[in-house]
Amino acid sequence: MTRVALGVGYRGQAYQGWQSQRGGRTVQDRLERALSTFADQPVRTLCAGRTDAGVHAINQVVHFDTEVERAPLSWVRGVNRYLPDDIAVQWSVPVGGDFHARNLARGRRYRYIVLESPVRPALESGLAGWVFRPLDGAAMQDAAALLIGEHDFSAFRSAECQAASPVKTLRSVDISRRGAYWRFDFDANAFLHHMVRNIMGCLVAVGSGRRTTAWLAEVLATRRREVAAPTFAAAGLYFVGPYYDAHWAIPAHVPASDWPP
Repeated sequence: MTRVALGVGYRGQAYQGWQSQRGGRTVQDRLERALSTFADQPVRTLCAGRTDAGVHAINQVVHFDTEVERAPLSWVRGVNRYLPDDIAVQWSVPVGGDFHARNLARGRRYRYIVLESPVRPALESGLAGWVFRPLDGAAMQDAAALLIGEHDFSAFRSAECQAASPVKTLRSVDISRRGAYWRFDFDANAFLHHMVRNIMGCLVAVGSGRRTTAWLAEVLATRRREVAAPTFAAAGLYFVGPYYDAHWAIPAHVPASDWPP
């Protein structure tokens, strides 16, 4: 058996998230069907980070085991023949049998793209979140700084979260703006279910002036989800991807990593 790692990009709008479900309308279902067709045998995958319905991925990393021998580029082009236009394999790397896409990730990155406009998005529908109130970038960055480090993030955890512990290390939150578009980049060792979306709801509340910067520290300290802001929409959320120790030679950057330009 050979273990292969793939980088996969996808738009999440048409799917019920990553994880396989009855009915087959998930990214994992579509990818495994394409892999199985190309390999002419059943293929099962394991991903670095499961995404929800409507959430996109820039460089999702998966691994699978197969008896089929193919050149790395063949796995990319061959599998893409059987995938819809909104899912594409970006790269392929043969890895040892001890590689594990989820367990060996040293960290994961997410990105939120938000349009600030009095009018809802049209061309960017599903690809960007939307706020109609002006946002204060400095206030949001000050608030985000209060979350950096190792904390119990229970206040930003969904009721459906299956993580063994709510304690995670948020390494950075970078907030920038280009024209009407805000970009929020999150880097952590791992994320709880809906953690980024719940933090985003709070940052937007601070940025719009509805809450103070100090309020976010109070929310974190309570460890209670009900005191935080509502969960922000999935539209505009991208799983940028995981990263690993260098010896695995897993690409951390693909062309879409520069999205938006």
